[in-house]
Amino acid sequence: MMSAPARLGLYVHWPYCARICPYCDFNVYKAAHAQPEALLDAMLRDLAHWRARLGARPVHSVHFGGGTPSLMEPSAIAAILEQADALFGLAPGAEIGLEANPMEHERFEGIATAGVERLSLGVQALDDDSLKALGRDHDARTGLQALECAQSLFKHVSLDLIYARENQTPEGWRAELETALGFGTGHMSLYQLTIEPGTAFARKLKRGALTPPPDDAAADMYALTQDVCASAGLPSYEISNHARSAADQSVHNRLYWEGEDWIGIGPGAHSRVGAHASGGRGGAAAHRRPEHYMEGVLSGDGHERETLDAEAEFIERLLMGIRLTGSGLDVARLHALTGLSPDAQGLARMTAQGLIKAGDSALVLTERGRAFADHVAETLIPDFGD
Repeated sequence: MMSAPARLGLYVHWPYCARICPYCDFNVYKAAHAQPEALLDAMLRDLAHWRARLGARPVHSVHFGGGTPSLMEPSAIAAILEQADALFGLAPGAEIGLEANPMEHERFEGIATAGVERLSLGVQALDDDSLKALGRDHDARTGLQALECAQSLFKHVSLDLIYARENQTPEGWRAELETALGFGTGHMSLYQLTIEPGTAFARKLKRGALTPPPDDAAADMYALTQDVCASAGLPSYEISNHARSAADQSVHNRLYWEGEDWIGIGPGAHSRVGAHASGGRGGAAAHRRPEHYMEGVLSGDGHERETLDAEAEFIERLLMGIRLTGSGLDVARLHALTGLSPDAQGLARMTAQGLIKAGDSALVLTERGRAFADHVAETLIPDFGD
């Protein structure tokens, strides 16, 4: 059992985008079909439903994701924050974050006034040809202008970039990284491009119109990312996330990686509350289509609910927790919450191969192991049988 109650986070999914990027497999819809007032009303009602189920618990982080939540009116952002505070109470110093598109930089002042203090800026590339290929509506200059604007308005700023893009070279990626690092941003999320099923990129790949870098080239770019960022004072604290200090790390994302509690409102948002050892970890997935979500909330509930068994909870916590490169996976806590432990033979094999380090109570990926995190996690899952 945990010595203290899990912290609670709130995720707000705004599903609308001005343009859907060809690599995106999130639950997104074109903004031309948006019903912003009706969706806001449903979200506020949904928060009230969650308060009735959970009772009073302070919220330690609120994160607006999507989609493109920087398309939201600042008044809508403020309304959600006010409702969350009135129903649950925002914990002192609660992190309020929002994902933004550089094209909405004229909204940044209103977003900051609404209560957002951490902005995650999806620049994605600092090369105009790559930005065009990624389906972005901004150029590199606009992205950097938006970064400067964000840093003048928000306490914390995170810059998002994608690497292992078609025709990208290690030299080109190093130049982009060094340019970005030169702005002194406290946090960077650096993601390797993956081709997800059902996306426009997946269709291009199938017909031979897209040629991503080979796996070894992508691995080289990952290693380069670690070296360049660490040398600049932004070491990774999670496989794809880098921060100058503990204060710059994402509170909300750590809630996910550390298996704390969170509730999600908005179409397709997921929730996790509780733990198996205290009665089962509750899971919920909001209806994906906005109209179904809004109809469901109005009729009493816009979510599909489940209770994870101990095995499912163990796997989920292991997959998320192993990604933390500093603190690693707390195996004592994992056992206390689920009654289960990593596979002993798999652990011995991963340790012998130099992919993981086992301490007194934590498992931490080695630098080499970070490139094989999914393989390591799968090897540590016991054979649960039937």
